[in-house]
Amino acid sequence: MKRILLLLTFCLCFNCVSYKYGAKGETSESSNLTFGIVKSKIIKGETNQNEILRLFGSPNIVTKNKSNSEVWSYNKMSVVKKRGQTSFLSGGFGIIGSGGRSSSSSSTKSFDLIITFNDNDTVNEYSVVSTKF
Repeated sequence: MKRILLLLTFCLCFNCVSYKYGAKGETSESSNLTFGIVKSKIIKGETNQNEILRLFGSPNIVTKNKSNSEVWSYNKMSVVKKRGQTSFLSGGFGIIGSGGRSSSSSSTKSFDLIITFNDNDTVNEYSVVSTKF
């Protein structure tokens, strides 16, 4: 009986439930590339290229559209992987056993900002696409 109690105490103390989470694909520095910042800081016809550079840094892609207007594209993507392991005790009729289950999941987040500038290098249009799956 003492062995069973000792085993049960040991298992409860060290193996009840443990979860491990890890994130990959995210940088440690914070990014201003969020919908709230975009919405509050970019004003069509007023915000210029220098202000955009200060807010978001260099764009990922710089192109020209059909109207020969400059278009800057920003993209932020992250993949979050979560791994968990659950240990549990099962018993019945005086028999105590242990079992475990592990699981993992991942999600991908993408944030795209596309800014079109006019001839005066101020924002003419911008669009935001945010996805999570």
